[in-house]
Amino acid sequence: MNPANQILSSIQRRGSEYLRSAIAGDQAMTPDEMASTDDPGLFGPGSAAWRVHGDAAMLIGGLRALLLQTLHPLAMAGVYEHSDYRDDPWGRLHRTGRFVGATTYGRTEVAEQQIEMVKRVHDRVVGTAPDGRPYSANDPHLLLWVHITEVDSFLAAFDRHGYGKLTDAERDSYVDEMAEVALRLGSDEPPRSKMELDDALEAFRPECSYGPQVQETMRFLLFPPVPLASRGPYGVIAAGAVAALPGWARTMLRLPPLLPGADSLAIRPTADALTKTMGWMMQPWQEDRRRSA
Repeated sequence: MNPANQILSSIQRRGSEYLRSAIAGDQAMTPDEMASTDDPGLFGPGSAAWRVHGDAAMLIGGLRALLLQTLHPLAMAGVYEHSDYRDDPWGRLHRTGRFVGATTYGRTEVAEQQIEMVKRVHDRVVGTAPDGRPYSANDPHLLLWVHITEVDSFLAAFDRHGYGKLTDAERDSYVDEMAEVALRLGSDEPPRSKMELDDALEAFRPECSYGPQVQETMRFLLFPPVPLASRGPYGVIAAGAVAALPGWARTMLRLPPLLPGADSLAIRPTADALTKTMGWMMQPWQEDRRRSA
């Protein structure tokens, strides 16, 4: 390997380690927990889930999902009153990364253990929303809301910034695969195709609203206390997430309208460049997964 390639390889490996630490922290999966030839996990390496969740566009999709989820008053109340995202945002990110990683790339037993752990945590997330309605994180209807916002957001982010494009059949496969996780968590009957996903999201719109908890949480999501060196990249991710929201959600969240050409000329190209760079850095991480499987 020539010196230039050695330098690039070193940068890539260090970038991969940094991203793994930032996204998973001490919750990163060990080689023994990874899917293998004998146990491909819930989906396996040929699945749409492996492809979508292995792309750096997931970071934009994840933030888009969180912004969208704030619009359901009962889901928002549960997060606002029980989540430690304000005091421990990195810990929350690591635990979320652990769940997505385990259910996507882990052995079947590892995925099932992670799902059961989340259900036990949800058992404690009960209360009364500001409008007087009771809520429970294990409510199948609320689980469905969280599920469809995540699946829709991951697909939207991949379609905008992912490596390669999904066919309609691959989008349907992804929605169908993700339904397996939703059912194991106790969700209402989840959608099995992209068309059903669109219909399910539309059906929830009358339940959505904006309130004081939304305003505070959204401000934290868009302007979190990240290190100075990370503010630029995070700003790009935040802009990409906002631009990827459906128009009705941006309006309901009281976000300013996108200026003509802002998305096509500035936001999307910048987010593309960031996700492509991060994707290159993540290649050693992805290779570790593929070798395991």
